[in-house]
Amino acid sequence: MEKLFHYVWKHALFPLRNFTADDGQTVEVVDVGLQNHDAGPDFFNAKVRIGGQLWAGNVELHIRSSQWKQHGHDRDKAYNSVILHVVCEADCAVWNELGERVPQIVLAIPARIKTNYEHLLQEDRYPRCHRLIPHIAADEIHAWLADLFIERFERKAADILARLDDCAGSWEDVCFRTLARNFGFGLNTDAFEQWAKSIPLHAVDHHRDDLFQIEALFFGQAGLLDADAAKPKQREKMLSDDYFLRLQNEYRFLAKKFSLTPVDPHQWRFLRLRPQSFPTIRLSQLAQLHFNRTAGLAALIECRSAADVEKALATHATPYWQTHYLFGETSDRNEKGLSRPTIESLIINTVAPLIYAYGRFRRDKTLRDKAFMLMEQTRVEQNNIIRLWRECGLNVESSCDSQALIQLKKEYCDRKDCLRCRIGHKYLRIDEKEL
Repeated sequence: MEKLFHYVWKHALFPLRNFTADDGQTVEVVDVGLQNHDAGPDFFNAKVRIGGQLWAGNVELHIRSSQWKQHGHDRDKAYNSVILHVVCEADCAVWNELGERVPQIVLAIPARIKTNYEHLLQEDRYPRCHRLIPHIAADEIHAWLADLFIERFERKAADILARLDDCAGSWEDVCFRTLARNFGFGLNTDAFEQWAKSIPLHAVDHHRDDLFQIEALFFGQAGLLDADAAKPKQREKMLSDDYFLRLQNEYRFLAKKFSLTPVDPHQWRFLRLRPQSFPTIRLSQLAQLHFNRTAGLAALIECRSAADVEKALATHATPYWQTHYLFGETSDRNEKGLSRPTIESLIINTVAPLIYAYGRFRRDKTLRDKAFMLMEQTRVEQNNIIRLWRECGLNVESSCDSQALIQLKKEYCDRKDCLRCRIGHKYLRIDEKEL
């Protein structure tokens, strides 16, 4: 409830009337001030008229007056600048570190706002504000979605720029690691990133014209050519597989040549995955993609549209993996190419954020605009989040909107942070009878 109390003060959601302080003086709130999210008083630079005299300073809020002393403000010099203490319940007078009495007023949370807030927090159905959505103008919602999209896009760009330091300033390494991480598609995301960090691209470049050597290096660095790490039955199948033995022998040569150390093979997850998404298949697709030379940063930047990027990322498993999902276990022949939704996911989570981050780094607006263009041209993601919002009557037009809704759910809805959401802000003010 303290968050709601701060919200009411911040937005001045109280009657425009004079208050009476606990010492009998009249108090007029002229300016509520700026909220402080760090240590110190809750609001800076407020202006209040106390007993006819205008004061400028800081304001502290508590549910009960006694919390002032409980929090040690009476012994903290940082709170000597507080000109007004605002509480829901005045159970005692308060003094600052100088021994001066701090004027305080009682501010009640408006009943409608309190009731609506409690309804939001108690609502089980997602989104909690589902009853209000049909009553909000489409342009209002899409204005909020536009900001949420930028918020999510900026976070992704920040993650990529942070990766640049770890890659010693090499944008090609950043591109490779970002692409590899997103090839994990959730369950193996971290494993793929650790694997990508272990790949010395300068070493791969010496053998980039040989797909077999690329595959040997990729699988070897993944630890998947270590038969001793496999279970007994699987180990037996691996050691009886000619292709596995050839890869293993080639990797030993490369590992010695470049002083390579593989990652822990036990970090890979196969359970609860469709065979098409097994790490073995994804590694094979990455090997083919790397061999094709179409997924480097320079190549992706040259793409003029989302359709061009789709062609650049269109890859499939290498010949051996078209008849296998695991070493030594044959399957029906299947090219095992990337599906269109998978490629679109890579555009949304890898290519567009990567080009945007590079554009920020180079201060190149053209590149940043290209990133936005790719997002606008990419189809809406199909998941449960989007389905539920559509059931509320929301028109989700592009991947920009779907990314915004994912941001809304993860950063606001899941945290029950309705007070920072524009839709939640509107919900607090409605009359339930209007819905």
